[in-house]
Amino acid sequence: MTNQSEIQPFRIDIAQSEVDDLRTRLLGARWPATPRVDDWSRGVPVSYLKGLADYWAGGFDWRAQEAALNEIPQFITEINGQRIHFIHQRSPEPGATPLVLTHGWPGSPVEFQRVIGPLTDPRAYGGDPADAFHVVVPSLPGYGFSNPIGQGGFNLFGVAQMWAELMSRLGYERYAAHGTDVGSGVAGILPMVDAAHVIGIHLAGVSASTPFGDPIPLDGLNASDRARAERFNRLMDEGFGYLVQQMTRPQTLAYSLNDSPIGQLAWIVEKFAEWTDPANKLPEEAVDRDQLLTNVSLYWFTGSGASSAHAVYEGMAAWKAMVAMQSGDEAQEWGAVAGPPTGVAVFGNETAIKSLTDPAGQIEHWKEYERGGHFAAMEVPELLTDDLRTFFRRLR
Repeated sequence: MTNQSEIQPFRIDIAQSEVDDLRTRLLGARWPATPRVDDWSRGVPVSYLKGLADYWAGGFDWRAQEAALNEIPQFITEINGQRIHFIHQRSPEPGATPLVLTHGWPGSPVEFQRVIGPLTDPRAYGGDPADAFHVVVPSLPGYGFSNPIGQGGFNLFGVAQMWAELMSRLGYERYAAHGTDVGSGVAGILPMVDAAHVIGIHLAGVSASTPFGDPIPLDGLNASDRARAERFNRLMDEGFGYLVQQMTRPQTLAYSLNDSPIGQLAWIVEKFAEWTDPANKLPEEAVDRDQLLTNVSLYWFTGSGASSAHAVYEGMAAWKAMVAMQSGDEAQEWGAVAGPPTGVAVFGNETAIKSLTDPAGQIEHWKEYERGGHFAAMEVPELLTDDLRTFFRRLR
């Protein structure tokens, strides 16, 4: 009998019946009437989504994308009762530094597909072999093949503890961490649970503030920070409906996401429209269309629309509890522990503001880019790769 805590090789192999069922559902979709205003102001336009769904049904080649993903070594293991799927691409450079990359919502390991090669084998991409990483990309619990969510639920501290155990099982005594969106929360907590082994953390997808506080005051901000604050304030007014739904009634939403690929497609592609570089008018102008649909397909085939909604629900509940705890004595205790160096990359359409995120000036590396957005690894993989190399170069 196989020990579930052992690391086992894994290959994606979606049954043909499921691929056929997806196509049948897409072609037989029951579309809503086109509203009087069919633009992005009310959500994803019917005219746009019909075209994308037609391509998903007739032009997109899941088998080709599945084969490309299977060229990257993948594994599964069980940690604390939770099935964990992960990519593990070792570098050909023997002195490479281990690096764990954590995605967010609505992402997956597919998000990092285009940076794995340059990070693990910089020599092959015209870079310095001294910058090489051994790359580990886990699927968050409730996402992709890290399903179903275990009895422990979804908790940022719990996930960070799982990642620490995973890196230990892989034999990595010293490692770096990067995260985006909720993955930045996991990366930020890793030094708390594995201080002896984390050499540094690099964050992207960091927000200017929480979506539950007051609008950010604009007085005193420079032009760049003011623009980010205005963007965040607009999000507070009209951009957090998805979060409120998932953090309050995930099960009600789960039925639609689990039964309708059109619903799942719209739910995800809206965020690729809103959160990518605004210089691009359509999501597929910001990211590769096939990579976008591979990510959506992964959600569909694994039922991750429903389970990730529950992960958001449980994660936000745990986050609120953590905030309440930090208001007491525990906050002073945590703050007394010096962490490893921290780096932050802020891409074009993001909202992070240094004076708010780092009022004490403790972040060693803060880099702002004019291009890109929330899905930097897909939008501007070269910029993210370079920023990771630059930040971790002195920490190796």
